[in-house]
Amino acid sequence: MNTQPIVFVLSDSVGETAELVVKAGLSQFTNGDYKIQRVPYVEDKETIDEFLQIAKEKRGMIGFTLVDPELRNYLNERSKLMQVEAIDIMGPTLEAMERVFDKSPRQEAGLIHKLDEDYFKKIEAIEFAVKYDDGRDPRGIARADIILVGVSRTSKTPLSQYLAHKRIKVANVPIVPEVDPPEELFEVDPAKCIGLRITADKLNGIRKERLKALGLGDQATYANMDRIHQELDYFDKVINKIKCPVIDVSHKAVEETANLIMRMIQK
Repeated sequence: MNTQPIVFVLSDSVGETAELVVKAGLSQFTNGDYKIQRVPYVEDKETIDEFLQIAKEKRGMIGFTLVDPELRNYLNERSKLMQVEAIDIMGPTLEAMERVFDKSPRQEAGLIHKLDEDYFKKIEAIEFAVKYDDGRDPRGIARADIILVGVSRTSKTPLSQYLAHKRIKVANVPIVPEVDPPEELFEVDPAKCIGLRITADKLNGIRKERLKALGLGDQATYANMDRIHQELDYFDKVINKIKCPVIDVSHKAVEETANLIMRMIQK
């Protein structure tokens, strides 16, 4: 007699969901002394019959997630006939939701993994935005979906993060008269670059508030109008050289600008 519990996990996808549930249950009865055999991508009754027979011979049990109602019902019925314990992990949940939502399930396997893939793309984009923020590594320019170009305080960083949550990889490059923009900026497709323009008065107000927040006087060169005009003139020269689209962010919230950018991408 096999004293080590064995559970066969059958799924029409990779079987991770079923295995996690089975492990959670087994943890209440064992100290890790059990065996789980995952059987992914089950698409036919023959595979079900094969593992029901193996489970019977090994005195094991089956845990399964099958969204196809025909296969799910078949396994439930056959397991009862063969006196093999089988746990329908997904079935009761789907049936309850169908009653509550008054709607049939999609009956597509692996949908949760599509969601996981979407999640990881978002995380990747967020990490990308952090890594290539403020021009710290020009190599990100070639790898980015979008490159934001602008003087300081034109919301480059919050825009990058907002777009990253939409799974868009963004690099941003600050424009400073004393520093030549990276050559990579002039080598990429201009359509991938977006200049963020702002009026001098608006920028002056934003920078004064920023200095106050830092506990500094608002007379610093950073908020000086002559300095601001110098930076904006240099920004125009750089943008004219790149020949890229420009968005005026003077009176726009980050969400508004981000939505404009996403529409530009879609076009």
